[in-house]
Amino acid sequence: MPGHLRDFFAVLPDSAEGRAVAGRLRPAGELHVVPHPSGRPWIVSRLPFRRISRVTRGDDALVLIGPGPVPDAELLGVLEPARDTADLHRRLTRLPGLHHVVSRIGGEVCVRGTASGHRRVYHARHAAGRLVSDRPAVLAHLTGAELDDGALALRLLDHLPHPLRHRPVWRGLEEVDPAYALSLRDGAGGPGHTVWRWWRPPEPELGAAEGAPLLAAALAESVRAHLAGHDRISCELSGGLDSTAVAFLARRAGARETALLTVASRNAHAEDEAWARRGAADLRRGAPRPVEHRVIPAHDAPLFYADLRGNARELLDEPFPVAPARARAHLLLSRAAATGSRYHLTGYGGDELFNGLPAACCDLLPRSPLKAWSRLGALRHQYGWPLWPTLRGLLARPPFAAWLAGAVTSGPPADRSPALSWGPRQTLRPWLTDGAVELILEGFRSAAEHAEPLDPRPGRHADIDTVRLGARGFQVLEDVGVTAGLPVAAPFYDDRVVEAVLAVRAEDRLVPWRYKPLLVEAVREVVPARLLARTTKDHMAADDVQGLREHSADLRALWSGSLLAERGLVDAGRLRRLADDPFSPVLQQHPIDATVSCEAWLRTAEGGWPAEGAGPGGERHRDSEESEAVS
Repeated sequence: MPGHLRDFFAVLPDSAEGRAVAGRLRPAGELHVVPHPSGRPWIVSRLPFRRISRVTRGDDALVLIGPGPVPDAELLGVLEPARDTADLHRRLTRLPGLHHVVSRIGGEVCVRGTASGHRRVYHARHAAGRLVSDRPAVLAHLTGAELDDGALALRLLDHLPHPLRHRPVWRGLEEVDPAYALSLRDGAGGPGHTVWRWWRPPEPELGAAEGAPLLAAALAESVRAHLAGHDRISCELSGGLDSTAVAFLARRAGARETALLTVASRNAHAEDEAWARRGAADLRRGAPRPVEHRVIPAHDAPLFYADLRGNARELLDEPFPVAPARARAHLLLSRAAATGSRYHLTGYGGDELFNGLPAACCDLLPRSPLKAWSRLGALRHQYGWPLWPTLRGLLARPPFAAWLAGAVTSGPPADRSPALSWGPRQTLRPWLTDGAVELILEGFRSAAEHAEPLDPRPGRHADIDTVRLGARGFQVLEDVGVTAGLPVAAPFYDDRVVEAVLAVRAEDRLVPWRYKPLLVEAVREVVPARLLARTTKDHMAADDVQGLREHSADLRALWSGSLLAERGLVDAGRLRRLADDPFSPVLQQHPIDATVSCEAWLRTAEGGWPAEGAGPGGERHRDSEESEAVS
């Protein structure tokens, strides 16, 4: 396998050089090959859990790569009447939005991911032609790309906004915006590529009464699509509304046997476990098939920053600020796999979709100023925002480019700053070097020169950007699931679900005196009323602080021989001193998660690929039927 990258696909040009490129993927182990009409490799993949669905019409073809097989009849119903590539992709919107799509019509190859950003597409120039993959590490290996220190420095921030997060951490690679598709065609002038917009968000025109049934239908269909063909599943039942809704939808979808898993809290005042037990009791009541509930004791759950070396088990697409919590995620998925589960469902994405972002008040102001002010007044009291900064944020918003150019600062963190702009304003960490600071600031300045928002309305932009950020990060949990031997899904990141939410007016989604009102209305017929009454949410801040203390030695070791320091991006000495002082006010003001994640990722990425001709364990690779198929 390519280092710790266990799950990938690559789309190759139809040429002898393309066949040779496929041969360079042989260290990945057993490969699946979808051929061009010529018989040369077209799509080369290693997909332990994802499934490839494929139909053809002469030399034309439609391939979907996703959680489960899609019936041939459904795909043929899309491909056969399609006049061209754009028409084909319009017709695909009738299916759940869970898949990578690779199509070939009239000699034009098209590759796209999902509008949510959950499934992404990368491409790079190569002597053989344009190479495409869902994993940048594959392209970096095939093209010999080097790491980009500027892009790596940007990942030292907790939040990387649009469009900066689309800058890959390897030089020479490009990421396709989720709303766009990549088209490849061999013409008289040689191989060429273009991008074109295949997706636009719906206008927010529906009230909750109209939008909730559409959301309910989209959620139900997404859960059914994920569970197709699985006889025993598991669900994370945290006790929150999102995971509870998914668990009840799974029961309605006909899951045969279900294991529910809850991680108990160390906080004696936490409420999640009690709500999870209520949910499990209601799920068992009247269930036609077995439902078991396993509560993982709090003392079994790793603290944050536990087993930092374990992060080397997956080569992620980029550093995500989640490395401190990896051990906790791996424990939950390992326990779920031990139940015999074949598929694991989560409620990830619910917060991003249903909490309602304050910036929506900016969009609401021109047409409904009283509604905007009433909601903003409630939010102001909830968050403790001062009056005048709130009014200024509402009435004097900077253009997107101006906001982006000033979205990072070296000053102290802003307290009680109204979240009414295009995104959060961030503070640079004090352990960053001058070189890292300059790379970050230059990255923002350069992007601001040509950046366009995802929507002209700040609230709408923030809605889409927040979903994309969450969907992007969820892939980390999927990769941990591959290591644990269990596929993991988040139905809330299905494109059809996201579209259903975005079609509802801001005033029906942002109701500060109600908790996730749109989701509550959508699942009212599925989830018992007593579970929908919860309006609280637990947090794990204590586990973070205790983790800094308990694992201070591991953190100190991480900064000894730091690769980030070798690249001139962090002050390793200061980080070692902070590891010895976990209660430092500096760490209270400046979270260290992104820096830890960058260091852990860099150590994996620099040794990620085995030698040419070596198998997954480093042994020499012997010829096999599968390797001959791509050599």
